[in-house]
Amino acid sequence: MMLIGIGTLCVMLGIIGVFLPVVPTTPFLLLAGACYMRSSPRLHKRLLESKWLGSYLKDYYENKGMTLHAKAVSISCLWLSLTISMFFVEIIGVRLLLLGIGLAVTLFLLSRKTKKSETCANPCGDVNRQKGTTKE
Repeated sequence: MMLIGIGTLCVMLGIIGVFLPVVPTTPFLLLAGACYMRSSPRLHKRLLESKWLGSYLKDYYENKGMTLHAKAVSISCLWLSLTISMFFVEIIGVRLLLLGIGLAVTLFLLSRKTKKSETCANPCGDVNRQKGTTKE
């Protein structure tokens, strides 16, 4: 019962992390998955099959990484929100902390494997290898 409560708390924190760039999403969802795996196979399956959260776990479990677009959007949103926050905060220590968090998260995101996009065409547009079609 306690693992279900911890898992549910982690899911909530993961959902918050989707909207707040400073809160990590994937680690909380991984912890939730581990808790559910040990306590409730039904909740674990439901989390993996979730329309919005399942892809975070599946991509991590399968070591697929993040798409280049997802990295760019994440880093852009991160720095936009941090810049706005730093503008309103007058305490230099807090500004430095935000800067440090931003640099750490950016380096972490850049160090993750880049997932190939769903379609893969060569520069001339002749071959779409993912779908297995060719133009001749």
